[in-house]
Amino acid sequence: MEETKEENKEDNLVKSKNRMILPYLGKEKQIRYHIEHSFAVKDPEFLRCMGYLLGPCILHGNKVKALKNGNEIFPAMLQAIKNARKTITFETYIYSKGHIGEKFSEAFCERARAGVKVHVIMDWAGSEDIDNKYIRDMTEAGVEVEKYHPPRWYNFYKINNRTHRKLLIIDGKVGFIGGVGIDDKWDGNAQSKEHWRDSHYQVEGPVVAEMQAVFNNNWLKTHSKLLLGEDYFPELKPEARGVLAQAFKSSSNGSQNARLMNLLSISSAGKSIKLQAAYFMPDKFAIETLLAARRRGVDIEIIVPGPHMDEKMLKKASQSIWGILLDAGIKIYEYQPTMYHCKTIIVDDLWMSVGSTNFDSRSFLLNDEANLNIYDANFAKEQIKVFEEDKQKSILVTRANFKERSNIGKIFNVLASLVRGQI
Repeated sequence: MEETKEENKEDNLVKSKNRMILPYLGKEKQIRYHIEHSFAVKDPEFLRCMGYLLGPCILHGNKVKALKNGNEIFPAMLQAIKNARKTITFETYIYSKGHIGEKFSEAFCERARAGVKVHVIMDWAGSEDIDNKYIRDMTEAGVEVEKYHPPRWYNFYKINNRTHRKLLIIDGKVGFIGGVGIDDKWDGNAQSKEHWRDSHYQVEGPVVAEMQAVFNNNWLKTHSKLLLGEDYFPELKPEARGVLAQAFKSSSNGSQNARLMNLLSISSAGKSIKLQAAYFMPDKFAIETLLAARRRGVDIEIIVPGPHMDEKMLKKASQSIWGILLDAGIKIYEYQPTMYHCKTIIVDDLWMSVGSTNFDSRSFLLNDEANLNIYDANFAKEQIKVFEEDKQKSILVTRANFKERSNIGKIFNVLASLVRGQI
């Protein structure tokens, strides 16, 4: 009986969560909609709707290579920068001082001195730990560097809108997208708690032009200049055996495509959903969509960070709704070796979305995000193997051990849930 009361409290918190705000951050947008299960991911209507609703076309003939952890990701990105002949466009949330930050700064400088046009956007808040020498060196070398939404008296209302995008495009032909920032904690191979587990993706083909368009979106905001022409948008011919893919942007100015994409993907699931979520804090409507999928018999598995979660308050906020999901038969796994920073969703072993978007209200409503959608059974199959490898390094959360939380822990969960929409 006592536990039932506690569960009712958790359920009420979910229902009222969108009304709980931090007064100095401004009221979050109230989008009240749900998406019915009208068709499956395998049906042609699904791709048509994704293309029409998100804006960019779903394009044939793309090549996507999955990169795992810093040991694979950073060398591939740095080599691509070294190979640049005309243009480099780069956007990131995190840019910190350290070994990795210095390497990227040096690489950008070298290419700029060689005559390559280099454009860099870094978020003001996410780059607060950068060594200003990197910026001076890049600027002196000819790199155009912009900070996204630095606080000014005339734009202070935008302080809560950050660019969380992670984009690198070389000569308009090769792109990189995923969850990795420029920081030493992403270096290595997730071999210790100091080295994070993450994924990034190298892309070639027509969809790279859509990635370039996403970069242009914030370059225009920060630099007031559109990047055009063959150097940025060369002709990109599809590969005969390439995958279907789509790159899209999401932002707080009404283009909440990340939220729409996730809800439509979940509502179209007929068999399985595999979610890798660095920060898992679904709002009321995302919870309802997950529960509706479970009622249809969809198998849902979610991997979240375990003991090495970098933001403890966020973890407590997430845990405040786990009981509802566990009771529905949704499986939640906590990754054990290190901080888990992956952000992917795989639906029905066919549709996959990767990029910067977290499964939380901040990504859905406040941040500028960029994602790559891939529709290909063979690619999904390979990524499911990666998902299963991560699952083997995780512990399944059961309803029994979740009930054994201490009373202090339950109180923490309740308090954290009050600000779940803003953290």
